[in-house]
Order: sequence, then C-alpha cells, then structure tokens
Amino acid sequence: MHALKAIGIVACSSEGAALCYRTLCLEAAERMGAHAHPEVVMHGHSLHRYLAALDAGDWPEVAALMLDSARKLAKAGAGFLICPDNTLHQALPWVQPKSPLPWISIADAVTKAAHQRGLKRVGLLGTRWLVESEVYPQAMAVRGIHCVRPPEADREAVSRHILDDMVSGRFTDEALACCQAVIQRLKDEQRCDAVVLGCTELPLVLNEGNSPLPTLDSTRLLARAALTRALE
Repeated sequence: MHALKAIGIVACSSEGAALCYRTLCLEAAERMGAHAHPEVVMHGHSLHRYLAALDAGDWPEVAALMLDSARKLAKAGAGFLICPDNTLHQALPWVQPKSPLPWISIADAVTKAAHQRGLKRVGLLGTRWLVESEVYPQAMAVRGIHCVRPPEADREAVSRHILDDMVSGRFTDEALACCQAVIQRLKDEQRCDAVVLGCTELPLVLNEGNSPLPTLDSTRLLARAALTRALE
C-alpha cells in the first residue's frame, strides 16, 4: 500500500473534533478494510481562548491560534489540515497565507455535496458568528445555490443552545425542539429544500430522521472530504 497522507485536525470544541475523528476512523474502514484508517494527528487550544477572541471580534487572534495548531501538526507529520468548526473558517483569509500546509474548507465540502444533490435553496444553522458571516453564502454562490439565514431571533436561540449546552456535551430535548422549529420555519416560510448543520455539534442532535428538512451534515462531510484527500 502506498503511504497515505496524514490528516491534521485543528480542533476547537471537543464534541465537534471527536465526531470528526470518529467519522474518519469508521468510514475509512469501509474503504480500506476492517480497523484501517489513515494516520490522524490533532491539536487544539482551549475553547475558552477561542471564545474570548470571538466575543472580541478579534479574527487575527483566532487565526493566530489556528496557525499555532497548524505548525504543530505540520511538525507532527500532517499532510494537510481540516478544522471541524464552521465558525473558525471566517479566519481562513488570515490563516491560509501563512499556513505551512493546505486546508480543506468545510464550506466547500458542504457546497459540493449540496450541488451533487441538486439543491438550490439551503437554510443555515450554526452559531450567530457563523450565520451572520459570508462563509457559506460565498461558497454556495459559486455553485448557484442560495444560502438562507434564519431571522435574528432564531439565530440567537440556536446559537445559545450551541454555546451554553452542546459544546459542553449537553444535548437536551429543549435544544432539539428549538432547532426543529427553526428548520420548520426555513421550510415553510423561506422555501428551503435542505438545511446545513453548520455547527459541528448539531449532527449530535439533528439527523435525517428528526429534521423537517434534509440535512447537510458539515462534520461528516468534512471528514469524508479529508478521507478522500488522504487516500488520493
């Protein structure tokens, strides 16, 4: 077997990083054989440091944290990088020019999947920072897909459940009901044909079985894109 490219994970929240890692290992076995997967290296700074920078709107500081992880992962042998955190992708314009390794964009991975499924109008769930950004609208516009943001009150409600509960491993019935209601309104009022689970913890609450709309699971789509890159 040829040497595989090692996957470097720049972690932010433990839940999102863990789900991404688990997906890589399980789905690699389907392609490579039982218990087989490419080498994976991971580094993460304290979530507290990231949240402090996000609250301050300090994207250069977010980028500095990501770059520090990137350099450590490069030294550890990673061949390329992924970040299983949608919000942090807003810092990529500061990160990529100084990065020692190439990155796979989570928004590009999700957009590719949306295009392959023929989707045209896609709702977006995530933290308030992510939903108010251009990360997904810009990526999807390239493929002719319209990205729909929920109203401000819905953004705040979903973001609150993510930051107060989900990143700490608490997945409540209240959070699920809130997300389902927001998605239902995206379907009924905004005529969306699918929804991006644009927070890497959301797939731990929502899935094809309990979402009012078909889902685009950003965590697992990123992991699959990374697996494909590693196996090239």
